[in-house]
Amino acid sequence: MKMNPSKCRAVRFTMARAKDPLTYTLGDLLISEASSCKYLGIILRSDLSWADNVNNTVKKAWKALHFIMRILKKGNSSTKSLAYTTPVLPILEYGAVFWDPYREGQIRVLDRVQKKDAKFAYHTNESNWETLSQRRKISRTYAHFKAYSGTRA
Repeated sequence: MKMNPSKCRAVRFTMARAKDPLTYTLGDLLISEASSCKYLGIILRSDLSWADNVNNTVKKAWKALHFIMRILKKGNSSTKSLAYTTPVLPILEYGAVFWDPYREGQIRVLDRVQKKDAKFAYHTNESNWETLSQRRKISRTYAHFKAYSGTRA
């Protein structure tokens, strides 16, 4: 497999404030350094912050939710609920086992999408759905169990 050095970026993951300049090369070509990269749809920042990924996820989820709200203005509650859980919820949960946010502001921004859909579907802020934090906790526990037990499915 051949690598294209012009498409490669070097990202150094560290919490250190002072960073010594390093040069990375592939063959004879210099690889430029970047502060973040996107890998399998998850944005990884060099300072180990999830802010960019959370913002990107929320932006995609709002886009999908507003699309659903335009189409299903006159739908019933179960249709609106299904429309949320099918395209929007997977956006909010994709890779969350890996990037589970711990900052209150990031958690609040993610939960705001779910609250908006609950209001749209049920005409109230309350719904019978688990919170996104609870769903991430369950997913994380399940992933730890699978890693510990060695199961793949």
